[in-house]
Amino acid sequence: MSRIDIRDLEIVTVLAACGSTVRAAGTLHLTQSAVSRGLLVAEEKLGVRLFDRTPRGLVPTAAGTRLIDGATPLLAQLAALESSVVTGTTKAPPLRVVCECYTAYRWLPSTLARLKRATAELDVDLSVDHTREPVHALLDGDIDVALLTTAALPARARGRFDERHLFSDEIVFLVASDHPLAGHATLEARDLTAYPLITSSQTPDAERKWFFENAFGKKPPAFPIPPIRLPLTEAIVDAARAGMGIAVLSEWIASPYLDGRGDLVVKRLHGKPIARPWRIAFRRDTADSALRLAAAIEHAAPRVYISGRRERRPSLRPS
Repeated sequence: MSRIDIRDLEIVTVLAACGSTVRAAGTLHLTQSAVSRGLLVAEEKLGVRLFDRTPRGLVPTAAGTRLIDGATPLLAQLAALESSVVTGTTKAPPLRVVCECYTAYRWLPSTLARLKRATAELDVDLSVDHTREPVHALLDGDIDVALLTTAALPARARGRFDERHLFSDEIVFLVASDHPLAGHATLEARDLTAYPLITSSQTPDAERKWFFENAFGKKPPAFPIPPIRLPLTEAIVDAARAGMGIAVLSEWIASPYLDGRGDLVVKRLHGKPIARPWRIAFRRDTADSALRLAAAIEHAAPRVYISGRRERRPSLRPS
């Protein structure tokens, strides 16, 4: 018999998605003390620490990450089993899915296409039109599932919706091979203020704020050189190739441009690679299908380096 049960897995996965016992308590409809006790019970059962307590919140340990990675498909399988027992069929209603960040569309459509070919039980459609306002679309019933990074569900929605941690992608920096920073093993935060940052003009304000807080802390420094904001990825990359500054990109987007020509190199921030956590938010009446989708996406997304630890299927290597 397993030492942990379904409730342990639910508490751990929600804590990973929320990052704190306060937010997890709202999602689970428990008190904060009950969530804290639940985490301690799970850790005692396994005999390992599952989360590190940091100023930024709860961060999964290596053991916690392994548990979370395995818990998502298990919870999805349980939901599918329950649905098949109750309804007598494994066919799930179609899901309308949107991503908060356009970077996920770099790999998600092909993943969903493979999923459709592999199983007739899960029908998924992308609702790209709602990318700019995924939470509003979810609350208004225009979509069923949202893949989120920085956007948060309002407290009033916690009763009708649920969230789960999925994975993280990494924010990296591209510079020209002859740029003054090209020879650095990693970048320091001060390096990002010495040259223009080349970013997307389509980046939402919330995500821009998240990036600066993770790169510089709660009080970002004054930037003597204004950033360069461009609407197209190709323009951002070419500006970096031309030596105009430091391109700031998701690892998913940067990877295809490191094509062996040698005119671009990728750098990470020293000591604290910027890992962007992704969550899946969904209406509770679509939980069966949403958890199945989460399990499929969790194992299909590209993997990155986080804090020196190599995750599964990294799509680029540090220069």
